[in-house]
Amino acid sequence: MTLAEQLVVVSLLSGLGCLGLVSAQEQRQRQRVEAVASELLAGIQLARVEAERNQGACGISLDSGGWQAPSDGSLPACSSALKSFEGGVTLAHSFPGTLRFSANGLVIDGGLVVLSQAGTGLRRCLVMALPLGVVRLGRYDADPAGTLSATQCQAER
Repeated sequence: MTLAEQLVVVSLLSGLGCLGLVSAQEQRQRQRVEAVASELLAGIQLARVEAERNQGACGISLDSGGWQAPSDGSLPACSSALKSFEGGVTLAHSFPGTLRFSANGLVIDGGLVVLSQAGTGLRRCLVMALPLGVVRLGRYDADPAGTLSATQCQAER
């Protein structure tokens, strides 16, 4: 092989390698968004179970770092649901300061959460409806920086 042919082969292999790195990075970002969506759902379910098991109301608060104890001290924390999320995922939500669960596991508050991450177009959403706390996961079809709307959370088929 001549030097020119070797340079062409190296250039082609380098280009393919770069494409693979970009694709792998986007896949990792998508997986982070999916992981945080699963953690959000698990936190809600754990809080509901804890309220029922203890036969007492409890609450959790959502911030960019994950599920936290209620900051206002109005309710005891649903301690089994407290969890920090993996960094880098942007979170927008319409939940109140404290998401409350009654002693029989009903949800007193509801709302919408939208998750996204730079570098990927994936936007996951979680809608929690009152009073049973029915949760729907889906894809969000609007800009999460605008006004959040549960109608933009499309269930996956």
